[in-house]
Amino acid sequence: MINGKTLLIAHLGYPTESFKAPMIYNPWFASQGINAVVVPMGVQADDYPDVFRALFRLTNIRGALVTMPHKVTTVKLVDELTPTARIAGACNAVLLRDDGKLVGDQFDGAGFVNGIRRKGCQLQGARAIVSGCGGVGSAIAASLAASGVAELALFDTRDATANGLRDRLAAHYPALRVVTGHNDPHGYDVVVNATPLGMHPGDPLPFDVSRIVPAATVGEVVMKSEYTPFLEAAAARGCKVQVGTDMLFEMIPAYLEFFGFGTSTPDALREVATIRY
Repeated sequence: MINGKTLLIAHLGYPTESFKAPMIYNPWFASQGINAVVVPMGVQADDYPDVFRALFRLTNIRGALVTMPHKVTTVKLVDELTPTARIAGACNAVLLRDDGKLVGDQFDGAGFVNGIRRKGCQLQGARAIVSGCGGVGSAIAASLAASGVAELALFDTRDATANGLRDRLAAHYPALRVVTGHNDPHGYDVVVNATPLGMHPGDPLPFDVSRIVPAATVGEVVMKSEYTPFLEAAAARGCKVQVGTDMLFEMIPAYLEFFGFGTSTPDALREVATIRY
């Protein structure tokens, strides 16, 4: 029920067709009697800074969920960043505090790591590779580093982006071996697609799946379909896989606390979610 007292959470990104968060948050708000709503808002990159600033002049906005392609840009638009967002160089959550300050945080990485751990993946001493070093990939890489992986390979079509992330990680995790410049997944225990590949029919696969060892855990951030062609190919090799929405269910409890709406569990959220593909 939307009325004059409803609090708004903007869901900012482009395109919006693949957004799944409203189909989790809004049923949960309804089940808990919370007068709040998550609203998808499609904003292209050139318009984003102006739209972002204007949105936070609304008197009934609590915050925003931020997704592709705006996570890195948002870092420069908020007043404060949490350490997690600073290391990642990106944020996917913005809170408007009572004092009028905007605080940016980042939950992608924790959501991804919690999900694969729940599936039995052992990260201490593991080797991981991440393709895509933008907002979500940076966050996942930072959380993998914090979880104790021994080696992290980073690939991005923009060398400067991968190298910048490498340098930020090296400053915080000097014992971690970080390599850049290749996306060969052979020999890695954790393989992560953090690119948009899989959003559109005919997209190439982000990795050569024939090079992934069957014992690897393979994760995806794309949510356009539950099982992308990449995950289907990895599963056919015998790999344990994590779909994009698994990360979402794992991080939403932290989002709820961040926005001041209490907490939940991934299982409780799944019970009420109305996700459709």
